[in-house]
Amino acid sequence: MTVSTSRILLASAAALLLAACGNVDSDVVEATDTVMSDAAADVENAAQAAADKVKSAADSYGSGDGMEMSYGSGAMYDGASLTKVLAMQDEAAKARFDARNPAETLEFFGIAPGMAVGDALPGGGWYSKILLPYLGSDGRMVGVNYSDGLWDNFGWPEERVAARKAFPETWPAQAREWTDTDIPIEAYTFETLPQDGSLDAFLFIRALHNLARFEGNGGFMTEAAKNAYGALKPGGVVGVVQHEAPADATDEFSTGSAGYLRRADVVAAFEAAGFKLEASSDINANPMDVPSGDDIVWRLPPSLATSREDAALKAKMEAIGESNRMTLRFRKPA
Repeated sequence: MTVSTSRILLASAAALLLAACGNVDSDVVEATDTVMSDAAADVENAAQAAADKVKSAADSYGSGDGMEMSYGSGAMYDGASLTKVLAMQDEAAKARFDARNPAETLEFFGIAPGMAVGDALPGGGWYSKILLPYLGSDGRMVGVNYSDGLWDNFGWPEERVAARKAFPETWPAQAREWTDTDIPIEAYTFETLPQDGSLDAFLFIRALHNLARFEGNGGFMTEAAKNAYGALKPGGVVGVVQHEAPADATDEFSTGSAGYLRRADVVAAFEAAGFKLEASSDINANPMDVPSGDDIVWRLPPSLATSREDAALKAKMEAIGESNRMTLRFRKPA
């Protein structure tokens, strides 16, 4: 299990600080493992421990005010409810909790029950399956896929492209199977996303590289950031988790074709749309992933695309772990 040194230091610092205040026990640094426990007695402890860990990360890497985020509805992050939802995920999803850090990530973004949330490129629903029951009946879920024109850049068979373009019609029924609540569910493309200022938050989780890759063919990255801005309420949040290229990576490497983008380029794209970068975190960082040259992000777990017939290379990629990811929180000015 790969854990960045900085994350260990953050968790340890949080434990020492809180212990000095006399309001936490020595098990606080075991938050991640506790979340995975099926024991009912551990659920509340896991929620508090995850909250402590993310508060420390936010204070160290950003403004920290996201921990008190609320909107007109009064929605606030609910760690206990989220922990229960995470405990209900299947074993394949749980196996990736350490790399994807859903509790810490959603708290950093301030996602709360009752919110209206956009999920960019929900795909097989890894995050949607968490968000739908967590947002609950008072919330609203909006799946957003690429604009139709982007799909034509992949060179796929017509049938495959047609299936992707049918997303606005097919996804709501698919997503309905992932929750037993009656939460409203909608689906759009970035091109058709209503510009009505009705969303509380919009999540771009590993969703930017193809938008950037094909920016020159249709302005897709610009469109996505601009229309996310129009879809959000004043004060609304954009949460980004994206494979991160080294800051000194070449322009050619950082186009998105290898999966990686430079942080400065992502920040520039969202600031150009009107957002303000509010905070960043290393919640999803992995300093062992230092891509260069011909490296593609899919060489790493879970894809292991370049080592399926090379046991030694596969072991090397598994030792690195999943990609190094930037985690950024932007806000639409109130």
